[in-house]
Amino acid sequence: MARRVQRSENDQLTGHRTGNSVTKGFAEGTRRGEARPEEFVIAEEVQEALRKGAPVVALESAIITHGMPYPVNLELAQELEAIVRKGGAVPATTALVSGKIRVGLSKSELEMLARAKWVKKIGPRDIPVAVAMGFSGGTTVAASLYIADAAGIRVFVTGGIGGVHRGVSQVLDISQDLPVIGRARCITVCAGAKSILDLRNTLEYLETMSVLVLGYQTDTLPAFYVRDSGIPLEHRVESASDIASIVDARDRLKLGTGILVTNPIAERDQVDPAKHEKVLQAALKKASEEGVEGKAMTPYILAYMQKNLPGVIEANIALIKSNVALGTQIATLLKRR
Repeated sequence: MARRVQRSENDQLTGHRTGNSVTKGFAEGTRRGEARPEEFVIAEEVQEALRKGAPVVALESAIITHGMPYPVNLELAQELEAIVRKGGAVPATTALVSGKIRVGLSKSELEMLARAKWVKKIGPRDIPVAVAMGFSGGTTVAASLYIADAAGIRVFVTGGIGGVHRGVSQVLDISQDLPVIGRARCITVCAGAKSILDLRNTLEYLETMSVLVLGYQTDTLPAFYVRDSGIPLEHRVESASDIASIVDARDRLKLGTGILVTNPIAERDQVDPAKHEKVLQAALKKASEEGVEGKAMTPYILAYMQKNLPGVIEANIALIKSNVALGTQIATLLKRR
């Protein structure tokens, strides 16, 4: 099969140095002595931090490629990396660039992903296709976490995770995010599951996958744009130090429990809950009428809400900045291995 390279407005993506030391094979995580595939490229700065045991925070790129319009997406990506650096950690934005799995991006790569209309949205199952065909794209929560875990990064931050979709009794539509969170040693920090989902069944599925869900200064599951879903959580924590202690205890005991930290959006930043539900119901109805389903559903609903619900983009920006700040605190508190 001939390897097809995706065309780019910016074919020259050099100027990004990478190291050569070995990490664990991509599919299985980090283990010394095993060579990684040549398509798995860790930026030199990230690799040096990992070698020294310094804090690293992984960030997704689907929010850049498919979550927000240009130039808001590029400005946000740069701000998130700046928040990580200010907090004393090294940012590692993940993506696929010309068939290479990248852990840490250059300025030119961030800009290419932010500008380009042709890039893919890449989940874990899409990675072999993207590598074989030379595609570029933004990595979803599941793919980003998968990559971060393989690189040996301990903290991954996103806005909101996917979950069990509404109407699951008719169509078994469950995000790839959930099983990956359950398997990963790398923890995920988020503002809860996206509010367009069946949140109660999402929480039940996480329990089935043996995921430890922690509510950061909250007793209920956050719902992305909305602070409080009303669904109770079993475990509340008050500080980043508490979270780091729990992660260290899990690792010390060699338990295979995935950890999801849920950080509610600040009350001043959330959208009006009543208006949110009204617009969401209208979006779901329109999606059904137009036959939207599967992986196209989430971006369709979110785009509809961005257009019809004031304050959505601002809420999205506010919550992910808050998550990145919290994730960075956790990363700097985790004990060096």
